[in-house]
Amino acid sequence: MFVSDNSLNAVKQYFNERLNSIFSERELKLMFQLSAEKRLNLSPSDLFLGTDIRLSESDLLFFRSIVKRLQAGEPFQYIHGDTEFYGLLLKTDARALIPRPETEELVDWILQDDSSKWTDVLDVCTGSGCIALALKSKLPQTNVIGVDISDDALSLSRENASFTKLSVTFSKKDALVDSLFERENSLDIIVSNPPYVLDQEKELMKSHVLDFEPHLALFVADQTPFLFYDAIASQAQSCLKVGGWLYFEINEQFGHEMIDLMKRYGFKSVELKEDLQGKSRMIRGQK
Repeated sequence: MFVSDNSLNAVKQYFNERLNSIFSERELKLMFQLSAEKRLNLSPSDLFLGTDIRLSESDLLFFRSIVKRLQAGEPFQYIHGDTEFYGLLLKTDARALIPRPETEELVDWILQDDSSKWTDVLDVCTGSGCIALALKSKLPQTNVIGVDISDDALSLSRENASFTKLSVTFSKKDALVDSLFERENSLDIIVSNPPYVLDQEKELMKSHVLDFEPHLALFVADQTPFLFYDAIASQAQSCLKVGGWLYFEINEQFGHEMIDLMKRYGFKSVELKEDLQGKSRMIRGQK
């Protein structure tokens, strides 16, 4: 037995004591709450009042497993198996990057535009499908397509489409090689959160990202930081309708360079936007 008794309070104390050197009090509270809700089917009020709740041996082993995996650096979102993104509950595992708050801000920025007449939207490097599915949830009449080179990511994005009951088409495309969309002058929006972290930035990243999240979706060579942006912007000029928009999530250190890149490919009304942390994280331009 790894706790003094099988009460919920004893398990919570064990959880906090083993992990308080790694996570904040707020993080621990949320992780334990989500784990207990999922495993024990308890509401937040049950957790607050449940001093007499007793756990089975398998329940105790479940919480011990979570603690060990967190101590090993595995992201909680992968352990838990799902996360919330723009009001949707999405499955999460090592097949794709964990959806992040700054990407929610990108979705929100897109939806602030006049979307009432949009018919076609393309999400390049879709990963878990979070952007495509979030847009579809708010634009049910719009045709939304997500493309990615990773078979693993596409399997997860399709599961998320089924899980959320949202009709989004996901297909395999290499953004650096393949034609992203067959019809010219037909897309209202192209959006992409491509790999943009430089190899040299690896030493600055936390181990739970480096050790568990797919490097294919994260990194580009130091010598070619704009590899994906060049390829996508080039195709966007032919695929977008006149007046259509290209949106990117970007590396914060290259805001000015991305403005130049967008203008070089003929985009107008180019706008750089900061995220809630004050980092230059998004850019858009109009055909």
